[in-house]
Amino acid sequence: MLLRHAMGTVLRRIRTERGATLRQLSERSRISIPYLSEIERGRKEASSEILAALCRVLDVTEGELLSMAAAEFAGEFAAGAPVLSLVPERREPAHEVAEPAHPAALLLAA
Repeated sequence: MLLRHAMGTVLRRIRTERGATLRQLSERSRISIPYLSEIERGRKEASSEILAALCRVLDVTEGELLSMAAAEFAGEFAAGAPVLSLVPERREPAHEVAEPAHPAALLLAA
């Protein structure tokens, strides 16, 4: 799960709990319906300015929104959801690689 998915899930939950439609949220926040829909589906990452506008309209603080998104995110990990990683796994080498000899040791061996 990506953070934008958790954020979108939380925003949709808050909106529906408040009984607001996408159209109503769009009109009050001055954010287009298609963009709001993309945010809620986790396809777009909202900027801090967009999140602040949504929080204002939904009557929730930015801190509360982030806490709820973090809980949603953590809940997915606890449930064993697959984790998307952009960093490749570190693999151990198949065989030991000898440390290079110290230059002074090379002089003594010659």
